[in-house]
Amino acid sequence: MINKSWDSFLDNEFKQPYFQHLSQFLKDEYAGKTIYPPKQEVFSAFYYTDLDKVKVVILGQDPYFQPNQACGMAFAVKPHVPLPPSLINIYKEISSDLGISMSNTNGFLLKWAQQGVLLLNTVLTVEKGRANSHQGKGWEIFTDHTISYLDKQDQPMVFLLWGNNAKSKEKLLTNKNHLILKSAHPSPLSAYHGFFGCRHFSQANAYLKAHDLSAIDWKM
Repeated sequence: MINKSWDSFLDNEFKQPYFQHLSQFLKDEYAGKTIYPPKQEVFSAFYYTDLDKVKVVILGQDPYFQPNQACGMAFAVKPHVPLPPSLINIYKEISSDLGISMSNTNGFLLKWAQQGVLLLNTVLTVEKGRANSHQGKGWEIFTDHTISYLDKQDQPMVFLLWGNNAKSKEKLLTNKNHLILKSAHPSPLSAYHGFFGCRHFSQANAYLKAHDLSAIDWKM
């Protein structure tokens, strides 16, 4: 599941030696273990958001590792799945920031993705019940290249970097057309240390409108 607007970038990445090693690792993992998300959903973020329409990039870490949660988009869960704590906190901040009521049931963030919000995890797969189990296998190279590729695009973008993992990617962002917003991670362990009150959603929309782009409708 990949949108054709990404073909040039992805075709080049898939040919690289690091990705060949990653592909073999994933083939073995999916053959012998329970891996999330399902193979056909690993690149969902690229499928649902056209490259030419990317306006906001939200960086996550790795997918949810419990059954029926991960769907290939950072922070999102499959339809009809209870909201994880981090997503609940994201909804709370949107409600506080924009003064809108947020659903407490719909965590499938397709509406955001189709408006140009790329929901990108740093690592795109994970073993069931084992957070960070696919770190250091090659995904970080892929997502670093993705971020650098986005940084080179002319259209203004807003990069939301939540938590230390995401903030570490700031060094890849040098294009003055883009806005970088940083805060603590929205997880319950850190949300009260800088995520709540960050007002990233109103700031992102203000930046987009200032550059003659339509704002994101964040309401779910």
